[in-house]
Amino acid sequence: MTNTRIIIQGITTRGRAFRPSDWAERLCGIMSTFAGDQQMRYSPYVRPMLLDGVRCVVVEPALADMEPRAYRFLLDFARDNELTVIDPDRH
Repeated sequence: MTNTRIIIQGITTRGRAFRPSDWAERLCGIMSTFAGDQQMRYSPYVRPMLLDGVRCVVVEPALADMEPRAYRFLLDFARDNELTVIDPDRH
């Protein structure tokens, strides 16, 4: 298990922007819920963010223990789409 957040960047390993442009929100939407006010709430473990102008998904390390299949799904999604993954625990 990792001890730090993993960031999946919307840039392929070939340096191209990943499409569609709302891919991060769509991916995070898989794990979102609707609150009593009918507003969508992203999971505290998977959320979209913009980092240096690049759409990204931040994955909290606790997800690996809480929902290992969801964690694996996210990493497999990144691998299958050749997205850049920043994992500070991997050197």
